[in-house]
Amino acid sequence: MLDAALLEAEIVGADLTDASVRAGSWTRCRFVSCTFADADLRELVTDGCTFDDCDFTRADLAGARHRLGAFRSCVFRGATLAGSTWSGCSVIGSSFVDARMRPITFTDCDLTLVALGGVDLRAVDLSGLRMREASLLGADLRKAVLRDTDLTGARLAGARFADADLRGARIDANGWVQAALAGATVDAHQGLAFAAAHGLRID
Repeated sequence: MLDAALLEAEIVGADLTDASVRAGSWTRCRFVSCTFADADLRELVTDGCTFDDCDFTRADLAGARHRLGAFRSCVFRGATLAGSTWSGCSVIGSSFVDARMRPITFTDCDLTLVALGGVDLRAVDLSGLRMREASLLGADLRKAVLRDTDLTGARLAGARFADADLRGARIDANGWVQAALAGATVDAHQGLAFAAAHGLRID
């Protein structure tokens, strides 16, 4: 059993499969190698909490709010994250494969090395996020907003960016070649980078 209200708790290696903590509030807690598989965590509020190597497979986190937290190398495979908000969070190295994420709000978050392969992120605002070396293989980013997002080193093969706003986003040469970018909006500098990545000579 997991308390709905936790303050500065430290929990290591706990099996919290199928736990039900709706509308809970956790503050400055630390979880290490814990399993939240199939847990009901709807509308959970976390403030300053850290989760290291935790498993949220198929967990329901709809409507959850996370502030100034860290979710390092966590697994959210098949999890429900619709309606959740993430503010000032580090999500480095976590996997969201097959997760249901729309709508979702990320503000000033670090998504370096995250795995978002095949995830539906249509029309999601990802502006200004750090997504260096993220895996977006086959992700659906149509109509997404990625203004000033750092996608350096990101794996973009098969990612769809039709009608997406990529102005100011940092994308390396491989990214310009791998992704399906027809219909995306870019700035003039990016247009030159795209042309160069495809071997065009601009006179």
